[in-house]
Amino acid sequence: MEGGSFLGIRKSTSLTSILSTRDEKLGLPLPAHQQQKIRVRTILGHCLYRRVLLWSAAVLFFLFFALSRSRTHLQHGRIMDMVDFAQGETENVSSLEVVELVPPSEVQAKEKTDDESDGSKDAGSHMPHWLRFRHLDGYFNGIKAMVSLSEHRPEFPRKKGEKSPFPLTVTYNSLPTPTPFVPQPDYKSPEYTSKYHAVEPCYLDKDEKVPVPDLYAYSGVVQGMPLPAMGSHSLLGLRDDICFDRFGRYGPYGLGYGFGEGGVEVGTDTENESSQAVWSKGGKINYDNVDWGDAQTRCFESNKKRFVDPVTEDDQKPEPRSSTSNEPEKIARTAIVVRTYVGFPWSQHTVLNFRAMISELSLRSGGEYTVHFLLHIRSNDEPIWANPATAQHIMDENVPYEFHSICTLWSEAQMRLIYPGRFGSSVANPSNGDIHGVYRSAQMPLQNFAANHPEYTHFWNWEMDMRWLGNYYELFDRLATWARNQSRIELWERSQKYYIPNLHGSWENFSNLVHQEMQDSGRKTILGPVRFAGQTSAHAGNIIEEENLPASCTNSTNMSQCGVGEEADLITLNPIFDAEESGWVFASDVTGYDSSSPTPPRRCAIITASRLSRRLLMAMHEETWKYHHTMFSEMFPASVALHHGFKAVYAPHPVYLDRGWDLESVDEAFNGGRDHSTSRHGSPFDFQNEHNHKGSTWYFNSEFAGLLWRRWLGYAQMDGRGVNGGRSGEGTLRGGIVEEKSAASSGRLCLKSVLLHPIKWEHPSEMW
Repeated sequence: MEGGSFLGIRKSTSLTSILSTRDEKLGLPLPAHQQQKIRVRTILGHCLYRRVLLWSAAVLFFLFFALSRSRTHLQHGRIMDMVDFAQGETENVSSLEVVELVPPSEVQAKEKTDDESDGSKDAGSHMPHWLRFRHLDGYFNGIKAMVSLSEHRPEFPRKKGEKSPFPLTVTYNSLPTPTPFVPQPDYKSPEYTSKYHAVEPCYLDKDEKVPVPDLYAYSGVVQGMPLPAMGSHSLLGLRDDICFDRFGRYGPYGLGYGFGEGGVEVGTDTENESSQAVWSKGGKINYDNVDWGDAQTRCFESNKKRFVDPVTEDDQKPEPRSSTSNEPEKIARTAIVVRTYVGFPWSQHTVLNFRAMISELSLRSGGEYTVHFLLHIRSNDEPIWANPATAQHIMDENVPYEFHSICTLWSEAQMRLIYPGRFGSSVANPSNGDIHGVYRSAQMPLQNFAANHPEYTHFWNWEMDMRWLGNYYELFDRLATWARNQSRIELWERSQKYYIPNLHGSWENFSNLVHQEMQDSGRKTILGPVRFAGQTSAHAGNIIEEENLPASCTNSTNMSQCGVGEEADLITLNPIFDAEESGWVFASDVTGYDSSSPTPPRRCAIITASRLSRRLLMAMHEETWKYHHTMFSEMFPASVALHHGFKAVYAPHPVYLDRGWDLESVDEAFNGGRDHSTSRHGSPFDFQNEHNHKGSTWYFNSEFAGLLWRRWLGYAQMDGRGVNGGRSGEGTLRGGIVEEKSAASSGRLCLKSVLLHPIKWEHPSEMW
């Protein structure tokens, strides 16, 4: 199937015409707000006119605000870190300037101590406890405040009595220059070619004239940028001495230039000083005729000698690597399976995200990874398998043309055919959903996908509303490497606890702490398969009856090396907690197990994003079709791994908080369960405790993730700050083109790599 792109008319660059062209390229009907309206609304509906009116109103408001708030601190006669409508757009600063930047929380809080709230003075016990802590502002400083890692003074965490890094003194005469960031191995180096097969380069086009572009990063970090509250860059092998702005990250894939040049138009309406640096080497790429399925196939075909042969149904384990052979080692392949659905609101930013994912993971790795979309057809009445024209029509209306050839369609009716029969009663069903429904059993289509794709050893389950601010290859490769090197000894126990590096110290200290906590608890640690009353006795030879402990655990005299070097069957991005008595809403959504026995032991990791081995997915597949066992989507993979002795790892990636919590409070809130973990009573995943995640960068209900992302993209946002602590959409409008171009600004944001979720919208137009 030929892949297309966002083709369409490019005569106008007004926001309305851009949005209309976007939907025409998708083959979608125009949303109602973009259709022709009665002429009386023309002025208010036009982007330029509306800006003028809004700016005029804002000028009056801020003048009144400035005159009435004599307590507001001024630097050089200006209100700092606010959208400066009165200033208007400024010319690029080329002469040397020294600017003091004072963050709004410190302007507003004046002489407050770190332990005082920046919210209401009379905030009572009914208010969340995190209101005690001040909002952090270091996230919102820009490129002009960049320093080397050795000079970096984080706003968070700060020791008691330690002064704030604000106000910053920023000295600059021009923006720094970004450089290509290439986290893949040097495939041409002697070190690589002496061990592995050579890697043939891959291209975007069939004529092999358009190479895959580099993304760009800045060497250094922004002064005052907070450190992660939980997780660590350096622990996982992620670079922590560089930062990414929007043009270096997405400019190579079409951000910042228009449809006429083959770009996506978005980004052209944001501050863009020195953004041309990212196109200086390879130029702006025209993505109009890229077919990502064809590009990935060509890449694999030219490199297929590098990879292990597909496993068969009779041999679920990858080929062993020979330590004596002179033949180059072969490597396993991984599929990135992105879950989408009919009606998903594709945007140009979404397109950029997946262009980046395919380029960085698949094409720049010589086919080591392949990206797929699983498209959920919500209507069970559509003849998508009987009539190809129906399937094509659905894709035309719901998926950009350039991704058509990597889409696999599925429906809940299909899952009923693949997993037929009676599943029995459920212990609980809080959602009242069907057992074959995507909400309760999202793993079913992934299990089926894995059964039909034996060429992959591992499968990443990914979602549309996740963003990785960094290079995707670095993320997935480093997670896999770190997980591979983890010992199985007390692995389940380490994986149920958030790692807070500035409280726990080194990973060795953290591991010793977990060991001591387990010793004090008197409970045995988990190593191999967990047996429980009523467990089904499978027939010999079935996948789930195989011995899943490696030789390093059964024949080793040094048990600390048990599992070291073994690929993880499950890598999660949140702790793997004991769901029993945890207060998590779906902890008892268990179906098909022996109802006369206690509910089986269960483990869960919130957010379905995770890497699963094919052997784990096939065990889940067999549990489902043969024994009619299943659990809620986020609980089934970890529970099957627990029951059958698979290696499961929580990878502590960097997670930031929007406020300057004291570290003991972070530990108390996020490790408040049994044995100072996330399990059982006191779990942070208890329905009553989940509000603590709203100010984090990674959780299903996070509000900070979207705010930070949109500010990084260059759009003004309500900062979520108010007299009672603020919430999403409240507070003061900050950021955006006027503020970033202001002479008093430190420029556009530049952030370290970070996972953000959920991102429900990006461009301001998407909120209309």
